[in-house]
Amino acid sequence: MAISSRSTHRRLAVGSFIEEYANRVDILTFDEETLSIKPDPNLSIDHPYPPTKLMFHPSPKFSNDILASSGDFLRLYSVRDTSIEPISVLNNSKSSEFCAPLTSFDWNDLEPRRIGTSSIDTTCTIWDVEKGAVETQLIAHDKEVHDIAWGEAGVFASVSADGSVRVFDLRDKEHSTIIYESPQPDTPLLRLAWNKQDLRYMATILMDSNKIVILDIRSPTLPVAELERHRGCVNAIAWAPVSFQHICSGGDDSQALIWELPTVAGLNGIDPMSMYTAGSEINQVQWSAAMPDWIGIAFANKMQLLKV
Repeated sequence: MAISSRSTHRRLAVGSFIEEYANRVDILTFDEETLSIKPDPNLSIDHPYPPTKLMFHPSPKFSNDILASSGDFLRLYSVRDTSIEPISVLNNSKSSEFCAPLTSFDWNDLEPRRIGTSSIDTTCTIWDVEKGAVETQLIAHDKEVHDIAWGEAGVFASVSADGSVRVFDLRDKEHSTIIYESPQPDTPLLRLAWNKQDLRYMATILMDSNKIVILDIRSPTLPVAELERHRGCVNAIAWAPVSFQHICSGGDDSQALIWELPTVAGLNGIDPMSMYTAGSEINQVQWSAAMPDWIGIAFANKMQLLKV
């Protein structure tokens, strides 16, 4: 699921998750006055395999929205009022038309020509999407890379099945900094979210765990806080776009929780400040930058917008 960063278009993109080749991406329109979400049959497109992530261009300068998806390849689409058209398919495999599946990607807010992708082949690839060319490819981890997030223009972080969070600076591609490792060796880290309002903080989640781990990159290895009020595995996390202290999480307990982080580090036993119970396990959470009062959640075959 993705929410457009364009304030004039209240657009959302949702992708199917069917474990076969034929999947779909649909563009929906949200009307804030009537509180209705409308699909448009013209804005629906076939997608090979389930998209592992969807994301709109972070700072659109064009009359149309640009949407990116990851799966077998990185794909870009142009979304107009009456149509959705493929722009490009980016494949970084030199040796064949096949490539290792992409687990996720992140679009660079500060340099929107850059998209970083993460892959099961242990690499992260930085694309110049305007040129349709690879800027650099790094062997990032010892096992599959599950997620990637940009901090600054040339700095990104990634999480992996090897249980580590690593930070990379494109000015020094030979080195990375490990800022966290799973307490139990080789417990995979699944998702990573970098706080855009305060780049000192990031959050990650562990496989089969009810914890959200909050990290401060100034004090590696020791979490600032561990949020442990979910009664099932956490599946998704999203920082508030306008407040550095708030983060939303969704999990297998069907709950979406909003947390307010303390200004003092090391305080665990934090309770969420608000909660919502969905109809089943929540697998996706998006906090809209263009509409900061709204959080999108996805569960089963439904998508809902929650007013904060």
